[in-house]
Amino acid sequence: MRRWTAIAVLAFCSVISPFFTVSRAQDEQADSKRKVVNRVLPIYPAMARTINLRGSVKIEAVVATNGTVKLVEIKGGHPLLAQAAESAIRKWKWEPATHETREPIEVKFDPQ
Repeated sequence: MRRWTAIAVLAFCSVISPFFTVSRAQDEQADSKRKVVNRVLPIYPAMARTINLRGSVKIEAVVATNGTVKLVEIKGGHPLLAQAAESAIRKWKWEPATHETREPIEVKFDPQ
């Protein structure tokens, strides 16, 4: 039963994964590379571990002047991994700055 559940989830994710491909709009550029002062590691999803899913998730975070995450945009990656990456990055903290910035982030997942 576990095997069929894993196969069903994998099939579902492969159907919706084209909607999570890496894309960049023409006007989308990273403003800066602020220093991260508090980095939270993502929790590897149990289902992803069960099906030995590995890969990376590309994210762009809009960081407020005080260093907190204001907005997270998934730019690419498997949906099972993207949710875990987004949850962790929402807890990150950057050094303060005079203006908001867009920070590109890549989170790599490997079950080993």
